[in-house]
Amino acid sequence: MLQTISITISGKVQGVYYRQSTKEKAIELGITGQVINLRNGNVFITATGTPEQLASLVEWCKKGPPHALVAGVEFVEIPLKQFNHFKITRF
Repeated sequence: MLQTISITISGKVQGVYYRQSTKEKAIELGITGQVINLRNGNVFITATGTPEQLASLVEWCKKGPPHALVAGVEFVEIPLKQFNHFKITRF
């Protein structure tokens, strides 16, 4: 059963290839959705997959790519959203 979650990652998560690394991890896990840098310095992800796939993504987000310094990861289930693939969204 598919579900959708939103994930907000705080810390030093911009300028460290967090979005690109998230896209690569999501594709590896079979997750669809999108990732965007927020103006406040956080990264925001909307992801659709199985509970197991999403749990793996959340765990990965707690560390992120090598140069990231993750201070916090918050996630919540939201109404199901269908995506064709996983993409990086820009302002």
